[in-house]
Amino acid sequence: MSDLGSSSNESTVTLLSPLNFRGVTFRNRIGMSPMCQYVANEGMADDWHLVHLGSRAVGGAGMVMVEATSVTRDGRISPGDMGIWTDDHVEPLARIARFVRAQGTVAGIQLAHAGRKSSCDTPINGGAQLSLENGGWLTEAPSPIPFNPGERTPKELDIAEIEEVIQAFESATRRALRAGFQIVEIHAAHGYLLHEFLSPLSNHRLDEYGGDLNNRMRLLLQVAERVRAIWPKEYPLFTRISATDWAEGGWDIEQSIALSKSLKELGVDLIDVSSGALVPDAKIPIGKGFQVPFAARIRREAGIKTAAVGFITEPEHADSIIRAGDADLVLLAREFLREPYWTIKAEQALGREPIWPIRYGWALKRRGR
Repeated sequence: MSDLGSSSNESTVTLLSPLNFRGVTFRNRIGMSPMCQYVANEGMADDWHLVHLGSRAVGGAGMVMVEATSVTRDGRISPGDMGIWTDDHVEPLARIARFVRAQGTVAGIQLAHAGRKSSCDTPINGGAQLSLENGGWLTEAPSPIPFNPGERTPKELDIAEIEEVIQAFESATRRALRAGFQIVEIHAAHGYLLHEFLSPLSNHRLDEYGGDLNNRMRLLLQVAERVRAIWPKEYPLFTRISATDWAEGGWDIEQSIALSKSLKELGVDLIDVSSGALVPDAKIPIGKGFQVPFAARIRREAGIKTAAVGFITEPEHADSIIRAGDADLVLLAREFLREPYWTIKAEQALGREPIWPIRYGWALKRRGR
């Protein structure tokens, strides 16, 4: 764990300290977690996404991550999901990456395939699976097991179709590079396709992609290896996982630690540690920082950098996570929706002179008038 810093000097690293990954430096250890907006048309980013993501960069976040961006059309959660399955998607995304980077913020994008949880209506409309007659489509999964009882049975992917999924992640990675992103995150959490392969609750396969842990990890490790081969060596690669399914007989923290070790060997630089969402009846003890212990264990036992996420809202709490060495990066989601300038307020709360965007400087100098 020498690359993570010794326990004797962890406390000297704070939420506002720079963070280095390969050839990329975050100005602080605060990142915007990917959050679906459900307003894209055929996967295209638009002005909403530019303003939504750009405002958090203006607000001082060290990194801004674009929402789950589907590598195939049928891999979208909903018809409103962002996509990167064609070359036409590149320039609208590049516009976002250019603006984010111009503010001194690292631009990242999360690549995803929703698997059996695709073809759903937007959450504001209830999020139920869309019928084929109402704009829905056939879904794919490791095994023919629907997420919710009564939903359409997903198609079990055969070996050739699994290879097509891997190739879709490769093509998406090339497009992300052309768009100017500095980080790619592979989405293997929240019950989506790569997570479905990991968990014995959703993966009942009898071939080399099912059964024991090594087989269930195979697809994600293949995706990570192929993405890392494309992604420049000076740019970091992240992977988001659900550390546990919160369900008996499912994916758990011990398997997550083993997976994280394997991902590190393939050149993954950080594990973004979330949890749950594989099965609808999971009992999740949601509360302040409830996923931080998972990030801490993975960091300590797998020897890889981690990001903590989930009900982290206060600067002092976020700072304590970094100071304790429980994670290297703190990701905010809903708190960033409530306050785009959370980072500037954190600087004030933690005793640092806030770094305001230069274009606001004159107004701030005259604030007493």
